Amino acid sequence: MKTNKPSSHLAPHGRGALENPVGRFEPLQVEADAEAPPEVDEDGKPLPRQIRTEIFRDRSKSIISTNDSPDIGLEATLNPYRGCEHGCIYCFARPTHEYLGLSAGLDFETKIFAKPDAPRLLEEKLSSPGWEPKVIFMSGVTDPYQPIERKLKITRACVEVLRDFRNPLSFITKNQLVTRDIDLLKDMAAIDAVSVNFSITTLDPKLARVMEPRASTPPLRLKAVEQLAKAGIFVNVMIGPVVPALNEHEIPAILQAAASAGAKSAGYTMLRLPWGVKDLFQTWLHEHFPDRADKVLNRIRSIRDGKLNDSEFGTRMRGEGFYAEQISQVFDLSRKRFGLTTRLKLSTAHFNRRARDKQMSLF
Repeated sequence: MKTNKPSSHLAPHGRGALENPVGRFEPLQVEADAEAPPEVDEDGKPLPRQIRTEIFRDRSKSIISTNDSPDIGLEATLNPYRGCEHGCIYCFARPTHEYLGLSAGLDFETKIFAKPDAPRLLEEKLSSPGWEPKVIFMSGVTDPYQPIERKLKITRACVEVLRDFRNPLSFITKNQLVTRDIDLLKDMAAIDAVSVNFSITTLDPKLARVMEPRASTPPLRLKAVEQLAKAGIFVNVMIGPVVPALNEHEIPAILQAAASAGAKSAGYTMLRLPWGVKDLFQTWLHEHFPDRADKVLNRIRSIRDGKLNDSEFGTRMRGEGFYAEQISQVFDLSRKRFGLTTRLKLSTAHFNRRARDKQMSLF
């Protein structure tokens, strides 16, 4: 696929992707004859491009999705949003925007589809006699606490429904905004009905800024872990993903910092580059880390059977080969060293289909 790869002075300010390639399902590719010249300051230097986030309403008629992947272990998922402002360049979910006729590149992080009906649909689902209580994972493809959640509060409303029904919840985030909902999460933690997976991929602020431009900074993430832990909420820290030759050396330091902040367990996944993500990632890598780009890509190929991606169940999350095994050993030794070995089995024992009615009667 042909894409225009911008130089650094044309890179969109505060965004992860440097390009916006045509989606793989689109039959027509349009290329402009010439790109408009960049705006410049009074000295003639190019100004960073600004791309505003657009919010669209997603009118989905159902909210719970099911999953049968053998290496994820999540039966039911809930996604309040499609697309993610965090702009993480490595995000495996980027290609999902192509099903909407959009790009996995800048569109994924600038065109966000929100589901304001999600709380109502969730309540209807949990009220149904056919609903069998089970752990609901939020959100599976995008961060439920991405920046727009501060204004829309769709995730909070969903957590409130789950709290009232006492249906267990687990989710993954890299945004300090989750601490806003500690009041609800504490109630669920009291009956072993919630676990928070906090994603910390690096402690290096400079790397975080270019790899995950709109996510909370590493110090803020650790502060959030500390606040959640002090509130009695179980926190699992995820190094997701480990990027070979880029952040792998940080594994012991990340786990030590996580344990000091109060996390109880830890996990990791290796970098995955499905579909167009591999092209976006390579452009980003050569732009920001030209000195080590070849080393990173060669290491990825060494754990992916000579390719940049391997979608096989059982190996896609960790990779294979000597190098992958070496990372696994470093992680396991560090996890044990810092005591991040506690396991929590979320409970469905307190589920109450009529709890929501009782809660609403108080008002």
